[in-house]
Amino acid sequence: MRLRGFILAMLALAVGLLAAQAPAQAGAERVQALFRQWLERDLWPDARRKGISRQVFTAAFRDARVNLRLPDLVLPGQKARIPRHQRQAEFRSPGRYFRESSLKALAARGRRLLARHKGLLARIEARFGVPGRIVLAIWGRETSFGRVKLRYNAFSILGTHAFLSRRKAFFRPQLIDALVIVQRGLASVAQMKSSWGGALGQPQMLPGVYLKYAVDFDGDGRRNIWTSIPDILASIASHLARHGWQRGRDWGFEVRLPASVSCALEGPDQGKTFARWAALGVRRVNGRPFPQAELRKRAFLLLPAGRHGPAFLATRNFYVLKSYNKSDLYALFIGHLADRIQWGDRRFAAPWGKVGGMYRSDVATLQRALERQGFDVGGADGLPGFKTRRSIGAWQKAHGLRDSCFPEKSLLGRIR
Repeated sequence: MRLRGFILAMLALAVGLLAAQAPAQAGAERVQALFRQWLERDLWPDARRKGISRQVFTAAFRDARVNLRLPDLVLPGQKARIPRHQRQAEFRSPGRYFRESSLKALAARGRRLLARHKGLLARIEARFGVPGRIVLAIWGRETSFGRVKLRYNAFSILGTHAFLSRRKAFFRPQLIDALVIVQRGLASVAQMKSSWGGALGQPQMLPGVYLKYAVDFDGDGRRNIWTSIPDILASIASHLARHGWQRGRDWGFEVRLPASVSCALEGPDQGKTFARWAALGVRRVNGRPFPQAELRKRAFLLLPAGRHGPAFLATRNFYVLKSYNKSDLYALFIGHLADRIQWGDRRFAAPWGKVGGMYRSDVATLQRALERQGFDVGGADGLPGFKTRRSIGAWQKAHGLRDSCFPEKSLLGRIR
């Protein structure tokens, strides 16, 4: 009797679970059906006008399905909102982004590749002006020098974003450009594997970026960012060069920021010459003077964690790195990794404070409160960029508080 009762209880539980899952499954299938309708009625006419054949369109989307696990989706019938969490690493706690074990491993492999591809990297630098260590750092960060295998169907990922993302207007052209890549014979449908953000190949280029900046450097007539190391590395350099990389300049220097210099001076629109920063008491952490060739050139204060972490004076080349990924942390990771590839493992002099644990939705609340007081936070998106950081610092100074220039839970109840 006990066994029979147990079996009946398990059957009842299974029925209950299936009943609970049924509405969710039905909802998912409804989204898939709406996606198919959208492809035919909305996207196909646009693709046809751009020269995409019916054969290519059908092949590209034959196995494509909506991926409901992607971030920042707005399902049919829902309203767009700021999510509580942000999965992308660039927007988490700053200190967590620079794991020493990861940096050390990437730098060690990068040094081996720097020696192995010395001649190739010299030719790339001669043509594009971008140092080999920078190119290798991006390759390492994006796909661990090609060891990370991309597993997503690019047409599923880009299709999901173009259909359901909060950034549909951004992803729709990328989806069309992915079709253009196949239409031109630059890659097959099977080769179009991507990250969850829709980026392609070992240098992780969005389809539109690939079409604009990828180059054929091995001379075989193809821009092969999937398996050709010369094309992969030269395409990264081409991207940076086309965005204004200044030949012969570094990306920046870690510095000590005195308390007398406001952290609200951060940003690419508040630059001063290196000589002026030095006159204000800003010094390199290694004690050396700023290079003589840089003294009359402009530098920009960078504080990714506000006063809770290392401080930097960045050159224009730092913001060229941001053209590859708009995150300050990403660009800093690239610059720091490149330095370690070239000159050995040297950690940041200042530690990273334990900050950045707020929900993204809470940061957005803080941003809206600052906006109501007239501050330019760069948009209430829940992401603490430099405009948000310096606005917090300016508010703190105006209210007689020590400026930290970073979102903190203690500020939620004070900034209204």
